[in-house]
Amino acid sequence: MTGQRDRWAELTGGQSGEEYARRFAQLAESGHDIHGEATFCTALLKPAARVLDAGCGTGRIAIRLAELGHHCTGVDVDPSMLAVARRNAPTQEWLLGDLTRLDTLGLEQDFDLVLAAGNVIPLLAPGTEPVVVRQLAAALRPGGLLVTGMGLDAAHLPLPEPPVTLTEFDHWCTQAGLTLRQRYATWSGDPYHEGCGYAVSVHCRPAP
Repeated sequence: MTGQRDRWAELTGGQSGEEYARRFAQLAESGHDIHGEATFCTALLKPAARVLDAGCGTGRIAIRLAELGHHCTGVDVDPSMLAVARRNAPTQEWLLGDLTRLDTLGLEQDFDLVLAAGNVIPLLAPGTEPVVVRQLAAALRPGGLLVTGMGLDAAHLPLPEPPVTLTEFDHWCTQAGLTLRQRYATWSGDPYHEGCGYAVSVHCRPAP
């Protein structure tokens, strides 16, 4: 642990797992597609790919990716979220850990795709973002993909203003040896343009 509370913990106190799960269950019951992230990632992957869901929360995406045939590991720093994930998919690998110290969790660092959805990057502890991006990049095999989703304005964040800009994020990715391959405005693949309130980015770790 870094000793510094991340923005997610400041917002929730680390006790929001059940409430978060109920919210998505209600969305599913009302007919909403709650699997957009998993569908997006699957389109980028070969069958039976290795996926790391970084900031996996209650495991909604990782569980769906496993149902689609991929091998998924979930990591989160919030025990209340992981408790839900472990209850819903007890045979999957769920790890309690700080993303700034991902390399201490004993993972084989050859993932085909690392996912940081659900505003993981903006909700990190202030100042740790470049470290986390380096850790996520290091977990990829050569040719592997880092897929992120983040709000860029208050309407798409649980914060009064965005703590991270795309320019900063792309700079951290470049420093970590990643190159931007694609960017969209939604998980459905809508085109991104300047001023969009949300960005889905696909960065690649180049093959040697």
